[in-house]
Amino acid sequence: MDIRVFEEKYKKNTAFDKQKSLEKKIAHAHTTREDISKLNTQLSYYSTFATKVTQIQKAISNWKQANDLIQDQEMSELAKTELNKNQEVIERLDKEIVEIQIKKEFVDKDDDKSVILEIRAGAGGDEAALFAVNLFRMYKIYSTNKNWTVSTIHENVTQAGGYKEIISQISGKGVYKALKYESGVHRVQRIPVTESSGRIHTSTASVAILPEAKDIDIKIKSEDINIEVMRASGAGGQCVNRTDSAVRITHLPTGIVVSCQETKHQAQNKEKAMQLLRARLYEKKRSEEAKKRSDMRSSQIGTAMRAEKIRTYNYPQNRVTDHRIKKSWHNLDKILDGDIQQILDEVRNGIQLKILEKIKNV
Repeated sequence: MDIRVFEEKYKKNTAFDKQKSLEKKIAHAHTTREDISKLNTQLSYYSTFATKVTQIQKAISNWKQANDLIQDQEMSELAKTELNKNQEVIERLDKEIVEIQIKKEFVDKDDDKSVILEIRAGAGGDEAALFAVNLFRMYKIYSTNKNWTVSTIHENVTQAGGYKEIISQISGKGVYKALKYESGVHRVQRIPVTESSGRIHTSTASVAILPEAKDIDIKIKSEDINIEVMRASGAGGQCVNRTDSAVRITHLPTGIVVSCQETKHQAQNKEKAMQLLRARLYEKKRSEEAKKRSDMRSSQIGTAMRAEKIRTYNYPQNRVTDHRIKKSWHNLDKILDGDIQQILDEVRNGIQLKILEKIKNV
C-alpha cells in the first residue's frame, strides 16, 4: 500500500466544512418543508462522509506512527500488527467512502423502472442479424432468471432466421438500473456458418436500453399522433394473417414512427406501440434535459450511456471484452447463456468510478 496516495486523497476534510455550513443553514432557515427536507438529506450525506474521512485520517496517522517503529527491534512485532490492522481499516474506509459518493452522484429516478430493449443488426449482413439473435437470447435468459417478464413488441426476421430488429419490453423492478450501461455497439468476431474458407468475420449489432415511460412521464395528445392499421407481415414480407392487426403510429411533432404486429389483436398491438412511443419520447426528453445541464457529471454520464463500440465477443479466443473498462472475461458460452451479472456489476462500477474521478478533477 502506498500511504502517500491516501494522504494526498484525504489531506483535507471538506465534507466537515460542508456539514457545518448546512447545520447553520438549517438552524436559521426560513423556507419550505420541502427545502428543509432537501437540506437534511444533504446534511446526512456530508455528516457520514465527514465521519468516514476523520476515521481514515486517524488510521493514516496510526499507520505512519507504526511504520516509524518498524526498525525498533523491541517494537517491530507490535508495529507490524498495527501496520496490518490500520492498512485494513484504511482500505475498508476508502471503499466505503467511494460507495457513498457513488450512491449520491448516480442516483437515478428511473433505476427501478422496466425497460424497452432494442437490438438492431449493424455491419455484417446475415451474420450481424444472427448475432442480434444471440444478444437477445442472452438478455432474455438473464431476465428470466431474475424473474422479470420479457414480451416482444416488434421483430423483423431475416430469411436466415436472424433479427434485423427486435424490440421487446422487460418488466420488473430495477431492470433499468441493471441494464442501462448495455446501450451501444456490440461486436462479434467469429467464423460465420456460411463461411467456407474458415475466415473470421467481424459483425456488429446495436443495443438501446430505454426506461419505460408511463402517462405521468409523457403526455401524448391524440391530435399529435397518426395511427395506421395494416396486415402483419413475416420474414421476406409475406402476409401472415388476413386481418388488419398490425399498427403503426407516427408522432407528428417529432416524426418518430413506431409499429407493432406481435399479436393477432389490434388493440394489444396499439397498446404496445404506444408503450414504445412513450419510451422513445421520454428518452428524447431525458437527452435534451441532460444537454441543458452543463455540469460535468451530466456530461460524463451522457457519454458513458451513448458509448459507441462498447464490447467485443471473440469466439476463437472464448473471450468477451468491455472496452470502456478495458476488462476481459474468458467464459463466452456462459455469458451468451445469460450469465452476465458479473459483467453488469463490474461495468457499472468501473464506469461510475471513472466518471467520479473526472468530476473530482474538474
